[in-house]
Amino acid sequence: MQRSNTYIIVFSAVLTIILGLLLSGTSVVLKPLQDKQVDLDNKKKILGAVMDISSINDPNEILALYEKRFSSIVIDINGKIVEKDKKGNPVIAEKVNIQKNYKVAKDERLYPVYQFVSESDPSKIEAYIFPMWGAGLWDWISGFVAIESDLNTIKGVAFDHKTETPGLGARITSDQIKDRYKGKKIFDDSGSLVSVSMVKGEKGLPLDDHHIDGMSGATLTGKGVNSMMLNYLECYKTFIEKTKKGGVSMVQAN
Repeated sequence: MQRSNTYIIVFSAVLTIILGLLLSGTSVVLKPLQDKQVDLDNKKKILGAVMDISSINDPNEILALYEKRFSSIVIDINGKIVEKDKKGNPVIAEKVNIQKNYKVAKDERLYPVYQFVSESDPSKIEAYIFPMWGAGLWDWISGFVAIESDLNTIKGVAFDHKTETPGLGARITSDQIKDRYKGKKIFDDSGSLVSVSMVKGEKGLPLDDHHIDGMSGATLTGKGVNSMMLNYLECYKTFIEKTKKGGVSMVQAN
């Protein structure tokens, strides 16, 4: 039976509304689960910057370990602890979206600082973990850089990416590349912040305290990592210098 144009239009509109409501409802139902998974993934990366968690498969164990060994604060570009946002709401490090902050001017960003504390003495900080975001060859790259309590020596790193080339730039997530950063220094002998740079090419030669071997065929990804690390460490520099002098009180905990 032939339908009128009005019937077809009304039917299509009703169907579109129903499907839209179903999709919207599904999104609302799934969002808490998605947020929980994002939170778990971030905590795994933070933990991965300071210890080997490859043998831990239970999410509850990951969360318990994080709860036991980490505290956190949020600072501004001047190294001052930020406890509330402009609306007066509490600021929580684990809920700061680094990707969104990356699009904001440096002096207006929020900068989370994660503190890896001693298992026997929670008041003793063994490492500081600084999250960062940048651009790789094809899309975003991100990282968590852990600095020893001397606030100079790299304890470990955890990098991630969206679409770097498999076997080339994607190697930034491999243990082989991450291990090269361990023990390197972000300040030179004169006290200037120089970060740690990945050189061009991969020769397997020993390098100084501020350089690591590169990745063959992935020069642009390496440059992206270098730029990301230097840019963000410069943003954390004032906090680092204040903390070295005992000028920042670690007051917030997760």
